[in-house]
Amino acid sequence: MEKPHILIVEDEEKLSRVLQLELEYESYSTKVVADGNTALNLITDEKWDLVLLDIMLPELSGMEVLRRVRRFDESTPIILLTARDEVYDKVNGLDQGANDYITKPFQIEELLARIRAQLRQPKKTVVRQHEELGVGDLIVDVESREIRREKQPIELTPREFDLLVYLLQNKNVVLTRDQLIEHVWGFDYFGDTNVVDVYIRYLRQKVDKPFDQAYIQTVRGVGYTIKEHN
Repeated sequence: MEKPHILIVEDEEKLSRVLQLELEYESYSTKVVADGNTALNLITDEKWDLVLLDIMLPELSGMEVLRRVRRFDESTPIILLTARDEVYDKVNGLDQGANDYITKPFQIEELLARIRAQLRQPKKTVVRQHEELGVGDLIVDVESREIRREKQPIELTPREFDLLVYLLQNKNVVLTRDQLIEHVWGFDYFGDTNVVDVYIRYLRQKVDKPFDQAYIQTVRGVGYTIKEHN
């Protein structure tokens, strides 16, 4: 059986060496790079089973590498390594398409568990389908990822779009935070469920607030739903 290939993108030499030794001891095949440009070229040119990506990198930041990679590759698991413990950085990383994050300093056992969790996930395949979802005057074209309300275009981030689509696919059904986490962030997501509340707030600002009628409803003590008004 072929060893999983993991790219380690980390500019702290001691840490990258420890990561490489630990991963290779666990029978992973690894390569280490220390700057964003080299990482982007390697991810573009080669196939990886998983990428460990530090946020603070020379030449090109880890967040920018992530953003550019997700333009052409939606399936390779990416775990962010960050010294920052700010909610904004975590939310921003997940919003740009990271599968998970871990904050330095961390225990290697926890990182290994997160890597195993991502490698267990089935590979994400992008299915192109012409499907329109909607409620009232809110229309979402799943294929083109265009959103309109009262014929006005609405710009959403990738994670906001996925959340809106899942809510529309379950119109008039109350979804718990755990259900939303599982279907939008992934079953093996390790973060706090309050990230759902953050993204619901983002969605409301863009989809409901500028208009007279609000579709996204909170069901206290349960979760959220998109309701069709009579």
